[in-house]
Amino acid sequence: MELESILYFIESKNILVTGATGFLAKIFVEKILRVQPNVKKLYLLLRAPDTKSATQRLNNEIIGKDLFRVVKEKWGAGMNSIISEKLTVVPGDISLEDLGLNDSNLREEVLSQIDIIVNLAATTNFDERYDIALALNTLGAKHVLNFAKQCVKLKVLVHVSTAYVCGEKEGLLLENPYHMGETLNGTTGLDIENEIRLVHEKLKELQAEEASERAITLALKDFGLERAIQYGWPNTYVFTKAMGEMLIGDLKENLPVVIIRPTIITSTYKEPFPGWVEGIRTIDSIAVGYAKGKLTFFLCDINAIVDVIPADMVVNAILAAMAAHANQPGEVIYQVGSSRRNPVRYGNLHDYGVHFFTKKPWINKDGTPVKVSKVPIMGSMASFHRYMTVRYLLFLKGLEVVNAAFCQYFKGTYVDLSRKIKFVMRLVELYRPYLFFKGVYVYVIFLMFFMPMVLKDYFDPYCET
Repeated sequence: MELESILYFIESKNILVTGATGFLAKIFVEKILRVQPNVKKLYLLLRAPDTKSATQRLNNEIIGKDLFRVVKEKWGAGMNSIISEKLTVVPGDISLEDLGLNDSNLREEVLSQIDIIVNLAATTNFDERYDIALALNTLGAKHVLNFAKQCVKLKVLVHVSTAYVCGEKEGLLLENPYHMGETLNGTTGLDIENEIRLVHEKLKELQAEEASERAITLALKDFGLERAIQYGWPNTYVFTKAMGEMLIGDLKENLPVVIIRPTIITSTYKEPFPGWVEGIRTIDSIAVGYAKGKLTFFLCDINAIVDVIPADMVVNAILAAMAAHANQPGEVIYQVGSSRRNPVRYGNLHDYGVHFFTKKPWINKDGTPVKVSKVPIMGSMASFHRYMTVRYLLFLKGLEVVNAAFCQYFKGTYVDLSRKIKFVMRLVELYRPYLFFKGVYVYVIFLMFFMPMVLKDYFDPYCET
């Protein structure tokens, strides 16, 4: 689809964006303000108790970000009027019916004016508390869909999911929907209402035992992982996102719905400028750890594909899809990634890191550059477990014996080391499916780009002090 057609489609449209303070949502909002100032209005759903609090979040967490410097330069003194005319904050919460819109006048305005809804609200933590993940990723999808059904002018609903709803499937992965009750391992009995009931019962049980808030959080994180694994998904995040897709597919009726499934989203490739990223995202932790010299080995299959896609390309796919499928009842799914046409393997990622950070090293706070070199690669979980046993677990076992012999004198050291080892083991297990991923996504929308250049742009922000 030509850019002019997309811009024409957006012109004079009212768009509701949920999860507006999120990484991808900010890039989406910036893009529209920069390329189509004739959009009628962007309604930004923000989790906040009232309009004043939502406006503060808008200024501090969205417009105040460096991401918006290009659009501010473009519109100059007129930027303030664009913000006041084109942006409307909507205090709400997708985990609630009617998106938690308590202001009846605002709710009626949104229901009567909205042309497009883009649902970007989610929790992306792999081991989120099960009650929170269900509320946002599963029930949130249902609440947004039900709200969309009430919008009298609605032309299309775009729901952003994740390509990894496929779990650990191998081979070519198609853009197929997930149906109610479907599981990845063939286990029967998946019922979303039952999952909601189970987590509520678990929470009541913990509260009855007067468990601490920390204990409740840990227990509900473990419970989410347990439920996900039972049905074949590797973590709570992708499990609850898959159930969200199931609800949309089951309840959509004649609504025009597009589901976007991006792979691993990285920093921007070109727009509004290369290399913008916020926080340490999934793959960013590898780059940062290596650049700082704290990554002593790579745990991965060097031939496995790390399917990365720049955030601005995901936003472009959202814009193209919503324009292409407006007023077309039914559901269409697009996977957005790079593994099919421009695959990057973990071995490539290692080489790119060595090359890049040798030329542009990380600068410590004291002004000294960090020297990097190739690090050993552990190609299996078995080799990792051997390493941990020899390097840490045997020492921990010895420390346990010594601590017992010396009347718990080394208890503090033992507890601290044990906690750190458990944390690392849990983290590795959460990321394991993606370090040894053997799937290749098939795309209807082929997003082609020159991967070494993309990775250069990706690494750039980490080389600043």
